[in-house]
Amino acid sequence: MAAVVEFIHTATLLHDDVVDESEMRRGNSTANAKFGNPASVLVGDFLYSRAFQMMVDSQSMRIMQVLADATNIIAEGEVMQLMNMHNASLDEAGYLQVIRSKTAKLFEASARVGAILAKADETMEAACAEYGQALGTAFQVIDDVLDYAGDTSIMGKNLGDDLREGKTTLPLIAAMQRGTIKERETIQQAIETGGVAMLVEIIQIVKKTGALEVARYAAQQEAKRAIAAAKLLPTSTYTSCMIGLATQLLQRTH
Repeated sequence: MAAVVEFIHTATLLHDDVVDESEMRRGNSTANAKFGNPASVLVGDFLYSRAFQMMVDSQSMRIMQVLADATNIIAEGEVMQLMNMHNASLDEAGYLQVIRSKTAKLFEASARVGAILAKADETMEAACAEYGQALGTAFQVIDDVLDYAGDTSIMGKNLGDDLREGKTTLPLIAAMQRGTIKERETIQQAIETGGVAMLVEIIQIVKKTGALEVARYAAQQEAKRAIAAAKLLPTSTYTSCMIGLATQLLQRTH
């Protein structure tokens, strides 16, 4: 089932890079940059269908339901993100809805499947699912922070890629809430036009307004939620690792 989740994940990345017209991922050329969009889409489709073939091997309708629902919600999240491209009026609630569908849902589903395989009771299954959702949300918020505060050589992608794609992420939402009228208008213009020419100015505004701290705090709260959920599980080396993962997530640089 871990392989199934990774196949679904890889399929989403292949399709994401086509939709976002990305050329770099983790310091390497994307599949669409090397082989073209048609090959990337078709291989992504193959991975999706192969994942569903492998799900059948589990002989568990419950697992198939969880992963099928997750795959559907991920696609829904991608559509929501596409609809909100260049939408400078997207608020924090809308942003969270997108990332909890697009990113955190697969974390949530994989954690839930582990509980189902272990024949855990409903309380334990719910705790695992909440851990996964909170961890995935924190992961994506930090990812969005790094787009304005990361090191290109470490991240393996260019700063400002989100801005180029017209994505309204939490650092920009917080900066528009806390900045001056002129700063808000500058960010709005950059989002609406995909204006990477203004990237240096946008980064300065994001840092000056304390927007990065706001976003990091939001990620910290999600990490705390994940840790609280993990502590509902039986104490073991595995739950200790889960807690450690949620803690270390906040220090990630790529």
